[in-house]
Amino acid sequence: MDIEQQDQPHSPTDPPKINRLSDSVVNRIAAGEVIQRPVSAVKELIENSLDAASTSINLLLKDGGLKLIQISDDGHGIRYEDLPILCERHTTSKLSSFEDLMSIKSMGFRGEALASMTYVSHVTVTTITKGQLHGYRVSYRDGAMEHEPRACAAVKGTQIMVENLFYNMTARKKTLQSSADDYSKIVDLVSRFAIHHNNVSFSCRKHGATRADVHTVVTSSTLDAIRSVYGVSVARNLIKLEASDNDPSSVFEMHGFMSNANYAAKKITMVLFINDRLVEWSALKRAIEIVYATTLPKASKPFVYISIVLPPENIDVNVHPTKREVSVLNQEAIIEQIQSVVESRLRSSDEARTFQEQTGRQSSLSQNNTSKEVNLSPTTPGSRSQKVPVHKLVRTDSLDPAGRLHAYVQTKLDGHIEKTASLNAVRSSVRQRRNPKGSLDLTSVQELLDEINNKCDPGMMDIVRHCTYIGMADDVFAVIQHNTHLYLVNVVNLSKELIYQQVLSRFARLNAISISDPLPLKDLIILALKDEDLDSECNDEDHLQEKIAEVDWEDEKNCIQGVSVALGNFYAMHPPMLPNPSGEGLLFYKKRKVLDNCTKENACDSTGSNIDNDKVDHELLSEATTEWAQREWTIQHVLFPSMRLFFKPPVSMATNGTFVKVTSLERLYKTFERC
Repeated sequence: MDIEQQDQPHSPTDPPKINRLSDSVVNRIAAGEVIQRPVSAVKELIENSLDAASTSINLLLKDGGLKLIQISDDGHGIRYEDLPILCERHTTSKLSSFEDLMSIKSMGFRGEALASMTYVSHVTVTTITKGQLHGYRVSYRDGAMEHEPRACAAVKGTQIMVENLFYNMTARKKTLQSSADDYSKIVDLVSRFAIHHNNVSFSCRKHGATRADVHTVVTSSTLDAIRSVYGVSVARNLIKLEASDNDPSSVFEMHGFMSNANYAAKKITMVLFINDRLVEWSALKRAIEIVYATTLPKASKPFVYISIVLPPENIDVNVHPTKREVSVLNQEAIIEQIQSVVESRLRSSDEARTFQEQTGRQSSLSQNNTSKEVNLSPTTPGSRSQKVPVHKLVRTDSLDPAGRLHAYVQTKLDGHIEKTASLNAVRSSVRQRRNPKGSLDLTSVQELLDEINNKCDPGMMDIVRHCTYIGMADDVFAVIQHNTHLYLVNVVNLSKELIYQQVLSRFARLNAISISDPLPLKDLIILALKDEDLDSECNDEDHLQEKIAEVDWEDEKNCIQGVSVALGNFYAMHPPMLPNPSGEGLLFYKKRKVLDNCTKENACDSTGSNIDNDKVDHELLSEATTEWAQREWTIQHVLFPSMRLFFKPPVSMATNGTFVKVTSLERLYKTFERC
């Protein structure tokens, strides 16, 4: 007897059934990944036009591209017989086999962009090829033609209209309500293409507007293209950038432009093309940002345009659905070389900065000097001025709110401080000695680093990370600004602690050195101390040297901590031995003549010497001036940038006088209001 089986209800514990998705669902999902927003569609269309050898590309947009994206070019057009499969997925003229992808030079290759657009919008194509008497127009939906191609009048090239983007994706369309934001993204995208492909004219405007927001003409100069798109204020502050490497493991060529020390903006603008493909490379972007943050004051945000040429086999373009990212062979070596070139060019431009004279009170040292061009405020192209309440403004210079204190007390010093040390050479040497894979893993060092992290004060950390250096208040204290507050900070204590922390953090990255026989460290230290003091014959000195050499080398943690503290103290920013020649310190450099008796007519110091106000030891004064200027340069350009990146201020600095809050602008503003 046959028993008829009935479908049993599906149990929640049973595995779910796997269903085959329909082509329509699959294509719509894929379309949402490739065409994420209007700017994604514009990028794909521009790349298609460039692949078609166009010399003119014009864009017209409505509602940020959601209502209409129309692109017209003068490229070679589309053949009539190719129109039926033009918008099918994975149809392309760029390659025919997978091996072609290894040497691809065109920007498109997947054959997904136009197909994806037909699944989320209404697409109309009008095209004409060379030699034809008329063109053809055809509409597409869901990857297929809605009708046969119709003959029509047409100009050379292709015009593609994308209408009602995301009309069938309600959730996606709700997230794209700001048409102004989408349009600004498209303008930025077109601007990037325009400065790289300067052999192509670009135009981008809103529907109904009489004037284009981007309009360029064919030019032979990339700098002219940048000037046309980003303005004169950006172009005049750019320096040329070039690098190359013929090493088979990291061969590449690079050229471009980068902003100099006079440029300032609120955010970084980085335009990167690799093999003529517009991409993003976050690792390279971060490396360049670090160079600018550590080299220039106020952590300036740069403008950078870079074009990199690599062998096609050294780059994988098939790693992102929108081709926004690529994978590069030996990218660490390439980034390091580009970073080194950027740093070198930036430092050379920083030495050649021009400044306008700021009239102010001069010190007694500089009253006899005249300076005709000492500008205290760099121009700020690329950033729009924002209205800030008066009581929220902090000024040390009427033209530059983040200017330096020196502007009001001295003019340009005679001579030029030569920076003989090559930072690139030092860094290269350090990298050669560093081997993170073979580093030591000492628990003692880790414990000391944990102590630093545990004692870190979050409030002072915020001050350190976002402060602005103003200038030196005296030989030990510097003035910094954080928001609307002014602080005095002890640079000697800061530098001691910073170097102590850096010694510990880098200690474990140094390679281990294996010595067959243990070295008598105490004897070696005594020999070193005696070698420094050969002229001394005092027995007490021998006792002191032995006491200094008595270090507990068996206690690893105390030993490493002691050495780190000593190094921090040795490299700290102590004032030079010669007195500061500004202010009262200048008396030290006045030449003296010893007198038997000091009369009332002669000025005498405590040694009974007569001070000759007309004679100065210029050699000694010049040496002192250079030393003090070098120290302040190091404080501003090395100590504070390093502090912003690495320093973790301990809680004790809030109470031991290292950080002293002087005043706030709100309080000063109330005081001046009463005057």
